Amino acid sequence: MSIIGAAATTGLLAPPAWAEAVRRIGVLMGMDAGDPAGQSEVTALKQGLQELGWVEGRNLQIEYYWPGGEPDRIQASAKALVARGSDVIFARTTPVVAALLKETRIIPIIFTYVFDPIGSGFVRNFAQPGGNVTGFQTFEPTIVGKWLQILLEIAPSVRRIGFTYNPRTVPPDFCARSRRLLPRLQSGWSRRLFMTPRRSMLLSPRSQERRAGA
Repeated sequence: MSIIGAAATTGLLAPPAWAEAVRRIGVLMGMDAGDPAGQSEVTALKQGLQELGWVEGRNLQIEYYWPGGEPDRIQASAKALVARGSDVIFARTTPVVAALLKETRIIPIIFTYVFDPIGSGFVRNFAQPGGNVTGFQTFEPTIVGKWLQILLEIAPSVRRIGFTYNPRTVPPDFCARSRRLLPRLQSGWSRRLFMTPRRSMLLSPRSQERRAGA
């Protein structure tokens, strides 16, 4: 007992200093705070961290930024978040990652909902991302054909589809790639079903709402 007491007194049995060190995570969401999907994702993130032993308010501090989809607000939030000195940043959407990379090439960034991380210049390749960025690609572009198949099974009478994108946030070669993709879709589904694809540029959430209501 005296040995144990001495060890405790000298700190040999005490938890190491880093055991309860508080780590800081920055969360930058490219959506509004009231978005149900965003709130669900944040809840899942906290639950996952807790399962790994990281508990908010004990050994973890999380700072949330919800700038919506406006580029200026996203950039301002990225600047503020990096200035706060996070240990790691969780980023949702392509514009958010692009904004963060303008502010830091050091703090690790983990992304989700990025359409083309290689085409956007965020990572070198999937096997070896390089730099300070890694994460999960939203989907593989070739799956678009499957989406059309499902759409036509649900609504066989559809004859016109909308192909929307934001030219400010897509990869530089996106338009060229889409021009190559649409003819392939036409030669398959569209020719057989007389479907006409239409591209539509959306520059802001407001323009998206207007276009959806048109």
